[in-house]
Amino acid sequence: QVQLVESGGGLVQAGGSLRLSCAASGRTFDRRAMGWFRQAPGKEREFVAAISWSGGTTYYADSVKGRFIISRDNAKNTVYLQMSSLKPEDTAAYYCAARSMATATTRVHDYNYWGQGTQVTVSS
Repeated sequence: QVQLVESGGGLVQAGGSLRLSCAASGRTFDRRAMGWFRQAPGKEREFVAAISWSGGTTYYADSVKGRFIISRDNAKNTVYLQMSSLKPEDTAAYYCAARSMATATTRVHDYNYWGQGTQVTVSS
């Protein structure tokens, strides 16, 4: 089992920045790719960014490419999402997810473990 706890969400003005963190415990990070997803009210959960176990491969949704950066520190069992140039349409609950394989994917159903989410609200 892997437990994931997100932090770092909050209220920010458009154009601002936030850094989300996701700390893992339990059977931790071993050989697990990690992803960030988000879900706005009334919408389906959507892919934001993903990173492989080694950190050598990353994927981004087109909507966040060039503004968000995913990274990980395996020694700290933590994955990060640095968000810059935030827009009101980035407002959502952000979820950290882990899969049981080292390779990253962009599909929600490829991830086995999920955090409780952290709210990000971007005001215009």
